[in-house]
Amino acid sequence: MSPPPASNPEQPIPVLLLKTKSSPTDAYEELFSRASSNGNSSSSSLSFEPTFVPVLQHQFDDAGVDKLRTLLRQKRIGTSPDCEFGGIIFTSQRAVEAFAHVVREDEAAKDSPEWPHLQHIPIYSVGPATTRALTAVSQQPPLQIFGSHTGNGDALAHYILDHYAEWHHHPSSLPPLLFLVGEQRRDIIPRTLIDPSLPNNKQIPIVEEIVYSTGEIESFPQDFATVLERTRSSSSRWVIVFSPTGCDSMLRGLGMLDASTGKFVPGRRDEQTFVATIGPTTRSHLVKKFDFEPDVCAETPTPEGLLEGIVAFRERTS
Repeated sequence: MSPPPASNPEQPIPVLLLKTKSSPTDAYEELFSRASSNGNSSSSSLSFEPTFVPVLQHQFDDAGVDKLRTLLRQKRIGTSPDCEFGGIIFTSQRAVEAFAHVVREDEAAKDSPEWPHLQHIPIYSVGPATTRALTAVSQQPPLQIFGSHTGNGDALAHYILDHYAEWHHHPSSLPPLLFLVGEQRRDIIPRTLIDPSLPNNKQIPIVEEIVYSTGEIESFPQDFATVLERTRSSSSRWVIVFSPTGCDSMLRGLGMLDASTGKFVPGRRDEQTFVATIGPTTRSHLVKKFDFEPDVCAETPTPEGLLEGIVAFRERTS
């Protein structure tokens, strides 16, 4: 692929964020709106123009939400011997939304300041965004949240192995953890916690409960086409992919897929459009399913990691 063209400092580089804008503020929009960097090939600074193109729509899974509601109402998540679970794992904000929905909407229980009665158990969270969402859930005393520094499922799973055993003072067996998930998820956390190579007293039983489902917004292909047309005259532009959902429509919208095989055709890449992924899961999906290697995979799944990857790519190829 040819290097990205030199940017006109008066024309910001379009950054097409394939996600729903977070509210009240969005960290990606804030960072890219104010970002600038000096490239090696030019003394002029880069500027970016972020645009959101929502891909995903989420809906609660009624059966999973009802199961969670029953567990909370009956105080089945706790420290007493008759409890089913000794803690909860969250790796997505959507799962937190389902949890918060149950806590907020349960009229029969929310008059108690101790509702949802999770004062004495660990709540495991994969990163700062998920943790921020969890801290907004009202309970007195507040939820005890751990693991937000880990940043990904693999690191969180290994943290849980050590932390959960110490929490229970290394008993002969550990109570199960409840993992609130969507229907599409990686299995790295369950595989790590119940790894048969671990001693029996180190393995942590885990039950996954699906509390939301995810699909592509019906209008996404047309919305994406509209933004591509609007930015067609830009000397360069970046498409930022946050999830495997929508990758097919994204690549088709860019005209990169063979109609019969559904695979990437290298000769169909233009010289102005570059693709970055928020992390290795989405990159792996693009490579395995479409034979497409994105230009950048953020080293950390954050706005800063994404921007650093884009700037480093431009400096390498300029």
